[in-house]
Amino acid sequence: MATSALIRTKLNDLPHKPGIYLMKDRFGTVIYVGKARDLRRRVTQYFQPSRRMGWDLKFKALVEAIHDLDVHVVRSEPEALLLEGKLIKEFHPRYNISFKDDKRFLMLKVNLNDPIPRFTLTRYKQDDGARYFGPFAHSSALKNTLTMIRRQFHLRGCRPLTPNERDYKHCLYGNLKHCTAPCIGNVTREQYLQQVNAACDFLSGQCEEMQEQLTEEMKKAAAAQDYERAAMLRDALSDLRHTTKKTSKFERLPYTLPLAIEPQRDLAELGKVLGLAGPPTRIEGFDISNISGTFAVASLVSFKNGRPDRSNYRKFKMKSVVGQNDFACMAETIRRRYSRLLREGKEARKAAEASASSAELNVENGQLPTPTVPPPSNLPDLILVDGGKGQLSAACEELEKLGLSQIPIIGLAKEFEEIYRPGQSEPLRLSHDTGALKLLQRVRDESHRLANTYNAELRLRKISESILDEFPNIGQRRKADLLKKFGSVQRIRIATVEQIAEVPGFGGKMAADLKVFLEARSSVSSAERKADDPEPAKVPEAELPSSTG
Repeated sequence: MATSALIRTKLNDLPHKPGIYLMKDRFGTVIYVGKARDLRRRVTQYFQPSRRMGWDLKFKALVEAIHDLDVHVVRSEPEALLLEGKLIKEFHPRYNISFKDDKRFLMLKVNLNDPIPRFTLTRYKQDDGARYFGPFAHSSALKNTLTMIRRQFHLRGCRPLTPNERDYKHCLYGNLKHCTAPCIGNVTREQYLQQVNAACDFLSGQCEEMQEQLTEEMKKAAAAQDYERAAMLRDALSDLRHTTKKTSKFERLPYTLPLAIEPQRDLAELGKVLGLAGPPTRIEGFDISNISGTFAVASLVSFKNGRPDRSNYRKFKMKSVVGQNDFACMAETIRRRYSRLLREGKEARKAAEASASSAELNVENGQLPTPTVPPPSNLPDLILVDGGKGQLSAACEELEKLGLSQIPIIGLAKEFEEIYRPGQSEPLRLSHDTGALKLLQRVRDESHRLANTYNAELRLRKISESILDEFPNIGQRRKADLLKKFGSVQRIRIATVEQIAEVPGFGGKMAADLKVFLEARSSVSSAERKADDPEPAKVPEAELPSSTG
């Protein structure tokens, strides 16, 4: 494939600096995100003839699909790694493999409102009043540095919120004198907070003194031919530099869901290849998202005239499906969606009939009739489910039960982009250059994005509830009883001590301790708001979270 003039011009302007690059197809869709230590050298390799183009079919397909590219320069390779991971999670590029899961980079968290603050590792940043450091590209370096920080500033590493003398008897940090033991009164809370604040300053970049100290000890060990200790100090110094290296805040990049170049042509082509009566003006796409059978959700996206109709997006949380069963999830979603549309259509017809009767009465009384317009059909012209024969069969069975088997429905399988149709044993394969397939891919990808986003929202809500896990001796049963009575952590926060004490397993003292514990985390995460099911899906512009050292 010949390199276009636009790409050649951009290649000539690429800098010899670290950064990330985004490959886009002719629709503006980001199809690949990569990082580079040297942008010019790395990106130009894609457009140089080589033997790899012959045997690596995926690489060849990627290069042939590239219509444009963009780059974003950063200060270092770790920054490039962080930004690459965030962009892949946002755009889900077709040709990327790594970083497509929901696992995030590690951060350090400390809540200065706790009775005895401690540093912990976390992957999610919440609005809970705590200080967060990171994310960090090198998790092993971070863990080693955290151990070093605890020893250097004599900080605790035990788990209880408020450790006491009984905890101190079994405390490894206290017995090894790595911790100043504020739990038994060796230092006051104010003195311990000074230690914690010093560690926070250290993580913010004020670590030159420790780096110089480690460098000097490493040189002395090498001079004394204690090479094992010198190597250990060298590794510790490397971990420290990796962890405390500054990273930038990343601005939002100007990418949104790509639009078709000629949507009407694509719709006409799609209607023709599927044998429809005409172009499918309204298309509804469905996808399922769950992780090992937990947080099973579904998404519905609506496209009108080939473009996203975001006001008609919907999200579903499974009510009857137990375990990981995508077929059953798809059946429940189709049943709930179109049962509701049938009810709404029936109510609209009744309202129209009542209006017509009123108009006839007006005519009999000598008044001008009130014009009535028959309610428009609220059913789609085409249904697209993400998946193959199994998902399609489950959806078709539910449509047949509802008497809606006349609605055209297809399944789009990801691996080979095969189109499955009811009653057809062989799938339909379209050229990847056709606008009809590109339109189906946009519907499928948008439903996939919405389902994953809703799944992540539910998991974040669950993580916010896991704040209770930090409260000592609560146990799963007491936690479940609390959430059953109050519904969320936020409602527990505003409850009185007497109301909390009414929960089985809680007495007055434990309820008071829990109240103090939650007040220390007084900020409320927006993820704790209870969502209706199903609900109109809000589709805000995605923004990259900042990365601060």
